Amino acid sequence: MKEKINRYIDPLTDFGFKHIFGSEPNKDILIEFLNTLFQGEKRIIDINYSPTEHGGSRIEEKKVLFDLTCTGQDGEQFIIEMQRTGQKFFADRCVFYMSRLISAQLPRGTHDWNVPLKEVYLIGIMEFQFNNINSNYLHNIALMNTDTGKVFYKGMGFKFLELPNFDKQEHELESELDKWFYLLKNLSRLNEIPRFLDKRVFQKIFKIAEVSKLTKEQRELYESDIKAKSDWKGGMDWAKEQAAEQAKRENTLEIALKLKAVGRPSDEIAKVTGLSIEEIEELNCGSE
Repeated sequence: MKEKINRYIDPLTDFGFKHIFGSEPNKDILIEFLNTLFQGEKRIIDINYSPTEHGGSRIEEKKVLFDLTCTGQDGEQFIIEMQRTGQKFFADRCVFYMSRLISAQLPRGTHDWNVPLKEVYLIGIMEFQFNNINSNYLHNIALMNTDTGKVFYKGMGFKFLELPNFDKQEHELESELDKWFYLLKNLSRLNEIPRFLDKRVFQKIFKIAEVSKLTKEQRELYESDIKAKSDWKGGMDWAKEQAAEQAKRENTLEIALKLKAVGRPSDEIAKVTGLSIEEIEELNCGSE
């Protein structure tokens, strides 16, 4: 069955994100997005897109493939990663990506530390929730002194956009950052440009995101991404349903075991739990 294609592309697909944010002629979009994220912490004037594949200094070292990277006019580097689902070692991977760019700044055999390192930042756009942070939808993470709370080193940092935590409606949007979050989550669901997204950069995004303006090759790539995302969501929903059913059954069996252990008759346990008498008779009270 062919997936339904809406008027505007989904920026949370691989094709959609790179089509909107990864184009040299439209790099002003990414510049505006980064400046909003940094909220005055730094001002980005210009960027150049960098190769997304980055090898180590030795041939045996693992190559890394970034979703999107760019370099600012002062040499600062930005890694932008899209992550659809949680991974056990997602934080480890982010630190590894960061360290790869940092270590590459000092050529092998160089021992001169008279030149400071260029700044490196990783921006993670996540369609899942960090269970160990908090309910914020933007997390700013840096090296800091845990005793004083002061930043130890300002030249590197992580910014994680936790999209599931953003549930504001149109009338609740308070800042430019809120508008970017709203756009990322809702662009593909919209049929027209909302009046509150009247800023030039947003108008440009809607123009670029028109599915009808994609070339045949671009549309094929996008439709492939949409199908992959739909298949992934279907698989995740099925897995959650299976896990819920399993948890429900295990809870039912536990109740049945406890009732059986105190001598309740099988027909009574069956009425309470919905299990068959045969299932109840097979339960082993000594296994608790």
